[in-house]
Amino acid sequence: MTSYPRRDPATDALLTPENAALLVIDYQPTQVASIQSMPHPQLIRNVKMTIQLAQLYHVPIILSTVNVKSGRNQDTLKVLRDLMPAQPSYDRTSINAWEDQAFHEAVARTDHKKLVMCALWTEACLTFPALDALREGYQVYPVVDAVGGTSPLAHETALRRVEQAGANLITNAQLACEWQRDWNRTEYVPGFVDLLAANDDFFINA
Repeated sequence: MTSYPRRDPATDALLTPENAALLVIDYQPTQVASIQSMPHPQLIRNVKMTIQLAQLYHVPIILSTVNVKSGRNQDTLKVLRDLMPAQPSYDRTSINAWEDQAFHEAVARTDHKKLVMCALWTEACLTFPALDALREGYQVYPVVDAVGGTSPLAHETALRRVEQAGANLITNAQLACEWQRDWNRTEYVPGFVDLLAANDDFFINA
């Protein structure tokens, strides 16, 4: 039981902590309240796990909101902001985060071409930057169990649209396994197990 040497994490065809960035877009009270494709507590729990996975594996996070500075909207949910107290947040007026210069430049500065994306709503604030990023040569990975739309139909239609454009749909469990990749990377195993165990969907108590 001998693993091959670890592939170059910067050029690996699969996701690695070294070639990926996480985009977290518009997890604000108004947006969460309008989600109808998933129960709100489950949505918050799932995106919280996505953020914690990125932090565990030291993946850069780009956080963005819409219309906070204008006073029309509230900031990122406190339960999520508390996970990232020092994280810069790029506030926009554009629905499409990719059309905001500061956000776009922040993504470019990571120098990572694989973008793991969480955004509300699926049909707008996820779809639009995903399509633009794909056109610019990025690979896009929407976390389907951490995003939501204004209806199940809106959510599923948006996922079909980005998938047909070339996005790679992914779940939290798959993301965790892809970043971990080998149990020989023992420094991450306790955090991996704790995060998955905290979500009852992943483990059955014998």
